Amino acid sequence: MDLDLSDDQVALRDGISSMLAARVPMERVRAGFDRALFDDLAAAGVFSLRADGFSWADCVVVFEQLGRYCVPGPLVASLLLGDGRIAGAAIDSQPMWIEHLDELDVFLVGGMDDVRVVDPRAIVADRSPWPLDPCTPIARVEVLPEGMPFGVERRNWELAGVTLTAALQLGLADRLTELAVSYAKERVQFDRPIGSFQAIKHMLADMLTRTEVARAAVYSAGAVLDEMPTAWTRRRLTHGAKVVAGDAAITNGKAATQIFGGMGFTWEVDVHLYLKRAWVLDTHFDSADRNAELVCLTAGDPRIWGES
Repeated sequence: MDLDLSDDQVALRDGISSMLAARVPMERVRAGFDRALFDDLAAAGVFSLRADGFSWADCVVVFEQLGRYCVPGPLVASLLLGDGRIAGAAIDSQPMWIEHLDELDVFLVGGMDDVRVVDPRAIVADRSPWPLDPCTPIARVEVLPEGMPFGVERRNWELAGVTLTAALQLGLADRLTELAVSYAKERVQFDRPIGSFQAIKHMLADMLTRTEVARAAVYSAGAVLDEMPTAWTRRRLTHGAKVVAGDAAITNGKAATQIFGGMGFTWEVDVHLYLKRAWVLDTHFDSADRNAELVCLTAGDPRIWGES
């Protein structure tokens, strides 16, 4: 398996990064969900990548950049829907929390075996006045409408969602490392940049290591979705990628906050937004503990997944 980006993927990465740098400054991120931004992303083909013939590995490259710029909104579900509408997604459980409910065109629900489509206007929910991520409004739902079949298996839908979420987490981890390194070069204490202190060097080195390990795991997950090996292998690598990338995003967020010192907790500094987004994404497509449990299961008997 070749995890190096092809020339086309490098061009895709650089192109989406340039677009996001121009259109998604942190001021726009802090404003929360922006329908005009989503329309821009849709026009650029972000949510129709699969329909346009791009591979899952290509989608991972794009979603890594969306994570780097902390783009708000239901990104993963909108790509899974694939037709330009704004979509939310959740694994069926009662009660549940739904993000961006007031902005959704469609809501996808993963049941035991299938995926259903629910009209968000038919959902009765209580909005939370204080969401963990200020850019991600949430609503609590006790009972969901039945909905209509979406026409895909939950297994394939879920593995794609897990992988794309892990790509967002990788982007967060990467950007947090970049922010911490930049600050450590500029912040002077005792007449020296704090980046020259051994303790800070070790923290930054650990951040980079976590990011690169996560990158290998996430790129592997995207590759196996395309190469279609056994479901056993796909599950092991996709769920493993989410565990590793989720840990990298959260741990790097905490480390970056520590490196920034007291400023890291303030509204004016961006790192706390990345950390909060990392905490939120860690709950998507099951918790880190559940994904780790699924990795352990796939290390056992493949007959668990219906394979000989």
